[in-house]
Amino acid sequence: MSHASATALTYHRSGVDYDLIDPLKVAAQRAAAATAANLAVHGVAEVAASRGESAYVVDVGPFLLASIVECLGSKALVADEMTRLTGRSHYDAIAQDTIAMAVNDLITVGATPLVVQAYWAAGGSDWFADAQRAQALVDGWKRACDACGVAWGGGETPALAGIVEAGRIDLAASCTGIVQPKSRLSVGARLAAGDAIVLLAASGIHANGLTLARKLVERLPQGYLSPVTSTLNYGEALLVPTPLYAPVTEALAHAGIDVHYAANVTGHGWRKLMRHPGAFTYRMHALPEVPAVLRFIQQHARLDDREAYGTFNMGAGFALYVAEADAQRCVDVARAQGHEAWIAGRVEAGDKRVLIEPLGLVFGADELQLR
Repeated sequence: MSHASATALTYHRSGVDYDLIDPLKVAAQRAAAATAANLAVHGVAEVAASRGESAYVVDVGPFLLASIVECLGSKALVADEMTRLTGRSHYDAIAQDTIAMAVNDLITVGATPLVVQAYWAAGGSDWFADAQRAQALVDGWKRACDACGVAWGGGETPALAGIVEAGRIDLAASCTGIVQPKSRLSVGARLAAGDAIVLLAASGIHANGLTLARKLVERLPQGYLSPVTSTLNYGEALLVPTPLYAPVTEALAHAGIDVHYAANVTGHGWRKLMRHPGAFTYRMHALPEVPAVLRFIQQHARLDDREAYGTFNMGAGFALYVAEADAQRCVDVARAQGHEAWIAGRVEAGDKRVLIEPLGLVFGADELQLR
């Protein structure tokens, strides 16, 4: 066995260093917070507790407005390579991924998504000449909007030769939503010891960790065509689209279930379960089935459980923190919307940390610095 194949391919070794990225995020948040005073002239005010959460919230009087912008990241590179290898476009699927990155963040604060805007920046106008690929992007984008019940308001399609690589496209989406009634706001004020943690199942890798996943191809003799299951190769498994969780949060609101807090399990993996700024221990006692593609990555990248669960969703796509008495009903509502869910843990008073008991893993507060 070569040294290269024996060495663990961590997210850091694949080229992503959150220790470098996160300080900029924190500096930007601090500068941004100083701009909140600019809202006063309009007679509105920010919800300060939304700073550092997945979406920003403004109080406009009778209701709250929430907003978010997110990009797809490098998943489009996988779609491009699979088109080269198989002739099939996957841009309908990654359109859903892009919208999911924005919508799944927006709903964490209790917002109902209303409007999505598109940002499709190509490396040149030639990208749009492939009519089949372009139409797949349009069709997938519309289907995802319809699934979330949002209006597609418009967007921007710049040709950025010299900034975006020729033949490539950078996809992003912004989303605006409404928190109405205001009591639906879930930025953590009601989170308390004793709350249950309900996890919604992931469909696969979603759109986080793709840098490592793409780097792993160099270690696979069959590359993206390596079999992951009897029906999916590696490239196809990576391109399974991210679920849209908005129908679940809307159904919970209609059922009268009060969500105390919510977290979209994206970058930083299960460390995201302690995103709330307070000092709580998140004791996880039940693990989801790990999607086949993530088992495959963990095995072939030689990642231990700490690295895998600190990087990938490992089967948990979204976390809902609810009163213990509402936990089973929360699971039932999610399943009725077609999403597998389970009661996976409990919030406890104590040091800020995530305990994954079945694996004996502990992630401490110093391992997630987002504020």
